[in-house]
Amino acid sequence: MNTKRFFLVGLILSLIFVGACSKPAKGKLPAEIKNSYRQDVNGWVFVHLEGTAREVGFQNGYHLAAEIDDALQMFGYFLEKATGHDWAFYREAASRMFWPKVDPEYQEEIQGIVDGLKAKLPGRTYDVIDLTALNGWIELAWYYVPHLAEKASPGAGDNKSPSYCSGFIATGSYTEDGKIVMAHNNWVDYIVGQRWNIIIDLTPATGQRILMDSFPGYIHSGDDFVINGAGIIYTETTMSMYKGFNETGTPEFVRARRAAQYAASIDDFIRLMSEGNNGAYANDWLVGDLKTNEIARLELGLKNRQVWRTSDGYYVGANFPCDPKVIAEETTYKPDDPDLTVNVRKTRWETLMEDNKGMINAETAMIFEADHIDASTGQLTPNGKTLCGHVDADPKGLPEFIWTPFYPAGSVQAKVTTSKLAGELKLWARKGHPCGQDFIAADFFTAHPEYAWMDKFLKDMKAFPWTLFEAKK
Repeated sequence: MNTKRFFLVGLILSLIFVGACSKPAKGKLPAEIKNSYRQDVNGWVFVHLEGTAREVGFQNGYHLAAEIDDALQMFGYFLEKATGHDWAFYREAASRMFWPKVDPEYQEEIQGIVDGLKAKLPGRTYDVIDLTALNGWIELAWYYVPHLAEKASPGAGDNKSPSYCSGFIATGSYTEDGKIVMAHNNWVDYIVGQRWNIIIDLTPATGQRILMDSFPGYIHSGDDFVINGAGIIYTETTMSMYKGFNETGTPEFVRARRAAQYAASIDDFIRLMSEGNNGAYANDWLVGDLKTNEIARLELGLKNRQVWRTSDGYYVGANFPCDPKVIAEETTYKPDDPDLTVNVRKTRWETLMEDNKGMINAETAMIFEADHIDASTGQLTPNGKTLCGHVDADPKGLPEFIWTPFYPAGSVQAKVTTSKLAGELKLWARKGHPCGQDFIAADFFTAHPEYAWMDKFLKDMKAFPWTLFEAKK
């Protein structure tokens, strides 16, 4: 390890705080709350959920009632401004296309969330359709809406699916102990991402135990950092410049939850994610099996699917597709365009992986996710081209998506795990920019009054220390 790298590791370790999620004392609670609890730690809300589908749903809704209520109000406002469609539009689409495709088990869980929320906040009128639309908002806003535009006027679909997230998975000769290391940071609009602060420890009545980050009201992770009791871990980054949607398919959030709960191998994961694929939230999935030390990349478009697997190597994600057929038939991505932000981040990932071969561990993964090197210039310049994204500091915005100059978006949190940690159902997580910078809303709106319409729901986004979370003993 060179001196500079050693210093960086020491610096990041000095910021780490280990959060022990012990079970707090309870007062008088509804019967459904038994064996569950909530704990607030370093900007995160950790919830342990346990029981039948309805019970874990009720626990979710009860413990996170205030956060779910806030999220639904925010989306009702934000999506109308951002997409031109009001919440009634999203409810209709979710009711018609998504709810009938939700497995009965997850319908019970969603109903439980509604019941738990209303038990905690009497007078709220939310129903299962609101929660279904909430779980599938990315699919509806960024895939279904362009699909409708394409149907109405061929060519109108803009091939600008989200350029969300930076992540990697590595194994074999690339890691310090030869075992798997996985890391991911979540890119999204800050108005949404400041609320992406849930850690769920879920013990369902059937299937595998799950430890994952999540969003209020979700039955899945959403930005997809998942560990299950069978030793399957996975994350993803979206394919940008992609267009595709099948109205009769199964929502991505349902397939992702199935994979989290029921996959016991990489083959299981590929099958569960592929069955009924609706093409929405099209991702490059990075998955590992702790039992075999094998990792894989599943690139899942609507028309094409490609899989790569290895026991000695790495896969990185920064919103670029890899398969020539996916690129040619389903995207407008240009692999050789040096100006594309996704290509700049791809170059930076590959450099980090090769320069740190044999040394990658949890600490280096934290450093990678906080990286501010713009590979197009070689400069230390946090912007929309760096792994730790700061689109709000970028005069170009992120043209691959719809984020205009200085748009308030970028990395909002990060997670890291290793074979050893994941085998014990543990992960590191950092709320806020993984680099540690704070986003101060008042300062931002003063500098960029063009985004003042977000002021109602966009607040400060403070960076907290790295925190170790583990499943309840």
